[in-house]
Amino acid sequence: MEIRGIIFGVLLSLLSMVRGEDPYINHTWNVTYGIISPLGVPQQGILINGKFPGPSINTTSNNNLIVNVFNNLDEPLLFTWNGIQHRKNSWQDGVLGTNCPIPPGKNFTYRMQVKDQIGSFFYYPSTALHRAAGGFGSHRINSRLLIPVPYHDPEDEYDVVIGDWYTKSHTTLRKFLDSGRSIGRPEGVLINGKTAKGDGSDQPLFTMKPEKTYKFRVCNVGMKFSLNFRIQGHPLTVVEIEGSHVVQNQYESLDVHIGGCFSVLVTADKDPKDYYMVASTRFSKTVLTGKGIIRYTNGKSGPSPDIPEAPVGWAWSLNQFRSFRWNLTASAARPNPQGSYKYAKIEITRTIKLINSVSRENGKLRYALNGVSHEDPETPLKLAEYYGVADKVFKYNTIKDDPSSDVGTTVKIQPNVLSLDHRKFIEVIFENHEKSIQSYHIDGYAFFAVAIEPGKWTPEKRNSYNPLDAISRHTIQVFPKSWAAILLSTDNVGMWNLRSMITENMYLGQQMYFSIISPERSLRDEYNIPDNALLCGVVKGLPKPPPYT
Repeated sequence: MEIRGIIFGVLLSLLSMVRGEDPYINHTWNVTYGIISPLGVPQQGILINGKFPGPSINTTSNNNLIVNVFNNLDEPLLFTWNGIQHRKNSWQDGVLGTNCPIPPGKNFTYRMQVKDQIGSFFYYPSTALHRAAGGFGSHRINSRLLIPVPYHDPEDEYDVVIGDWYTKSHTTLRKFLDSGRSIGRPEGVLINGKTAKGDGSDQPLFTMKPEKTYKFRVCNVGMKFSLNFRIQGHPLTVVEIEGSHVVQNQYESLDVHIGGCFSVLVTADKDPKDYYMVASTRFSKTVLTGKGIIRYTNGKSGPSPDIPEAPVGWAWSLNQFRSFRWNLTASAARPNPQGSYKYAKIEITRTIKLINSVSRENGKLRYALNGVSHEDPETPLKLAEYYGVADKVFKYNTIKDDPSSDVGTTVKIQPNVLSLDHRKFIEVIFENHEKSIQSYHIDGYAFFAVAIEPGKWTPEKRNSYNPLDAISRHTIQVFPKSWAAILLSTDNVGMWNLRSMITENMYLGQQMYFSIISPERSLRDEYNIPDNALLCGVVKGLPKPPPYT
């Protein structure tokens, strides 16, 4: 099967050359279990081609990405592509609301195009708490050569995946959640799957030549905590956030929330020696810290044991969010200047307020949005919709656009799907009444993160929105007892997952789906179901609907 997958990839590449299509980037992944010890404790991890973390994906705007996944685990598996917009193609999203999982011993080939995108992203397994065992890795999308970037080419680029880590297996953690318990506090923080011991035996994660500038692509792939990222003695110049070039401010450290990614420039202009790259938990009672070594090529000594302190409190993090601005003079994946998109002048056609809550149902912990704790049906929502049997699987619009403030008293456990009109411009308000920070992501879309403020949202709060240069991104954090507002155009047909990026919250129901349907059933709006699509649930064995034209 693996040889056939490689041959298929080669044939696709040759075919693209004949047709003049955008290039094809091919990967074949063998997903297995293996013993890893990132915190010194042997445990079962998920490896991709024997690697933990998994291999990096390196693409360029408009490349066609082909990933043939062989599932050699003992459980069904899916991968999701955090931040990749899958234009007209939610079939490749890799979550249980759109795809049947890959059975053990079988393979599935993802086919997607990174259309009109640049930036730093990552992938990870979306099923069965597999994320707690690994299976994640970085995905960079470079600008095409004909489109300039707003900074000089760096000497080199490095992918950095940071995240908190549990030494308990993913099956043990899943049993905790299934039995109604929390998974508790992680045991440590990893940088590229490791943390430095600091005893002189650590090998460098990265090297830098003196006086050269390097680009670090940093993503938080963790499960529970926001992380503060910093490098001893080196300021970080932010140049890109989740696919958007930004105004290039310098920071001593950055709060990277779960699911978020930053690209920063770092210049090797300090004393020639080793330096610690540091990631530590934020908003946690006990601070957990992970370290990695950056080595100057002419270095003469080890790193200083004095680790720079992280900031305290979430007000600092909120102020940092407010300092991020879109670079309106930079081009992106398209030759058109990004600043030509005047989002503040577009009429808002619908406002949806989402209030998160936590409660116990029959003694078991559940998380919810607007009083509904999402549960995945056996038949993926997208397949049920496409095959015309949605009424047998789920109901649309079981939550209100403007819920009452007491949504946390009781919850319903069922699929949570909102139907949205195609090609409208909507406003989504995330209101957090809890004492913990939240982080949300929407598949298939980039949205304008226009405001985060303390308190509760009212229509008058629109006066505090950033009307000019809010960043177009795919994650948004909501601080305790605060709200956040985003604006997005519902121009991408499909069934798209909105989820908490806090793994425990998502697993126990703090997620939902946006369904955007094109009545014309036209290829202009959405691709046909792939020929290799896996079928399960009530649609298995049904005749395939007529194709789009």
